[in-house]
Amino acid sequence: MRDPYSVLGVSKTASESDIKKAFRKLAKQYHPDQNKDDPTAQTRFSEVNQAYEIIGDSAKRGKFDRGEIDAEGKPKFQTHGFEGFGGFSDFGGAGGPGAGSTRGFRHQTTGDPGGGAFDDILNDILGGFGGAGRRAGRQGPGAGPDPRGDPGATRPAKGRNAEIMVRVSLEDIATTGKTQVTLPSGKTVNVAIPAGVTDGEKIRLKAQGYPSETGGPAGDVMVELKIRPHKLFEVDGYDLYLNLPVTLYEAVLGTKVRTPTLTGAVNLTIPANTSSGKTMRLKGKGLPTKTGGHGDLMIRIEIVLPPHTDDELETLMKAWKEITPYRARGPEFD
Repeated sequence: MRDPYSVLGVSKTASESDIKKAFRKLAKQYHPDQNKDDPTAQTRFSEVNQAYEIIGDSAKRGKFDRGEIDAEGKPKFQTHGFEGFGGFSDFGGAGGPGAGSTRGFRHQTTGDPGGGAFDDILNDILGGFGGAGRRAGRQGPGAGPDPRGDPGATRPAKGRNAEIMVRVSLEDIATTGKTQVTLPSGKTVNVAIPAGVTDGEKIRLKAQGYPSETGGPAGDVMVELKIRPHKLFEVDGYDLYLNLPVTLYEAVLGTKVRTPTLTGAVNLTIPANTSSGKTMRLKGKGLPTKTGGHGDLMIRIEIVLPPHTDDELETLMKAWKEITPYRARGPEFD
């Protein structure tokens, strides 16, 4: 360790304010997060920290100036007046031949330099670098051990996660299996929709969130998938429901009706004498399931009368009522 005054570039008569100012400047200059391409920055930064630990603390500075501790804060052994010692047996002896005297062998145990003040300064000047602690033994908030193996180094903090809500269509779920997501960077990417996705399900896009302010990895993007309401289909788990309007004569006589599905229209056979409210099933025409299959499309028949009054229909219904009456409701409605 070099002389701490030389490391900080101050004179031995420098004031505490001058020493602190020099430390702030050099700590910012050599902080490793600001010098990722300079392999010597870590060494210089540690050296600056060590120097300030010694002369940034008034008690230790006094001991260093008196020669009681060295530049690393370790105690120095001092001896005085070894007069004519004849061997190791003379140490501590009094009055014997060649006896001398020993004074000193002082040992001063050092603690954390400057208490919490040192950390407060680093918190202040290095907070913007994401490391409020020292590389040599102290770690700032949001930091952890350096994954490269330096136990004293801090790991730059990860960037913030981004929360994004995306509305997906039933067609995208059933056919393409993809949706578009605009990332915090402004870039738009295609994202795979998980099989069997449910409304409100979240997927994680790693390292696609906000960038780290300290040079660490970017945060993640949490994408919440909301199923967009459809003009025809209702969702019930993996099944879909469709109300299919038919005319009175189609319901009475039977017919084939072109019926939409998510993968294209099909011709659905409506049996003769089909009542309104009857439900028919198209297997495998629902949404994808997590196991690789598909739900079903449930079709509810809805008989629609003419939009205007029809005298012939009215006459027919009156005759029908007289000739062939029938009950549409059970006794529970009585």
